[in-house]
Amino acid sequence: MEQAKDFKDVTIVLAEDDDGHAELVIETLKEAGIWNEIVRLRDGDEALAFFFGAREREPRYEPGRAYLLLLDIRMPRVNGVQVLDRIKNDEHLQHMPVIMLTTTDDPREVERCYQLGCNNYITKPVAFPAFTEALRRLGLFLLIMKVPRLKT
Repeated sequence: MEQAKDFKDVTIVLAEDDDGHAELVIETLKEAGIWNEIVRLRDGDEALAFFFGAREREPRYEPGRAYLLLLDIRMPRVNGVQVLDRIKNDEHLQHMPVIMLTTTDDPREVERCYQLGCNNYITKPVAFPAFTEALRRLGLFLLIMKVPRLKT
């Protein structure tokens, strides 16, 4: 499996329905030195459309590129667990790293996400300073992470 040569070559896909959380994630990643392209998707339907196409449109991702998905769990219509399940059961997408971002730390949900194949599970702390610190650490983690290119 071919890896991205440099993390700068990785496109970050952020599936987050809360505009405030999305802005905070993007801003904090940039403050941590992550200047990658970020594609913002507003719900699970948009995430599925991006990776699988929708209503007779082709998917928007590019095979052969490296992607990392930051995936909120609590989203309207299609939740993050459903998106994770679909991605990890697709031969072209299954090796893409998926990091769950959520406000819940229910052990059953955490276990379910890991069983489905998520790479990490980050609970969004309710307190703003703790949330920004968690995101800063995520940024540092991303700098050293190896990300495979998607199958063509």
